[in-house]
Amino acid sequence: MRAVIVYESSYGNTGQVAAAIADGVRQADPDAEVRCLPVAGAGTVGDVDLLVVGGPTHMRGMSTRLSRALAAKAGAPGHGSGLRSWLRTLPDGGPGARAAAFDTRAGVKHAGAAADGIAARLTEHHWDLAAEPAGFLVEDTGGPLRTGETDRARAWGAALVRR
Repeated sequence: MRAVIVYESSYGNTGQVAAAIADGVRQADPDAEVRCLPVAGAGTVGDVDLLVVGGPTHMRGMSTRLSRALAAKAGAPGHGSGLRSWLRTLPDGGPGARAAAFDTRAGVKHAGAAADGIAARLTEHHWDLAAEPAGFLVEDTGGPLRTGETDRARAWGAALVRR
């Protein structure tokens, strides 16, 4: 199995989740070739059996240029374009192309979910969703991840292989 995990991370929390998902994929399939790539260097993913895409929830959805600028002003490391731009360049998935979407989000009512928008973009590009979009909780805007979320992400990654 060839799996690629592409993520955007403002404060490092989404990157931690992506790494845990990659670990879960490897645990479920020790022979899997797994690449975990920040969106800034992701480029074209190529031929894969599973594409997993995730990012932080900003302003109830995927990040925007404005929300990334606000995050940078609040201390997040700066980076270029986000998932929205990358997803626009994503080639259509072929027959049997499987994908999954995840996000990090605050566990408060009406916080929104970037994973829903990511999943919508994936299906627009003819990728079949291997699972419902998943959200992993952070304690506050800058993190850290809530206790147990890394383990939950690892289990979710393993479950993606078994579906």
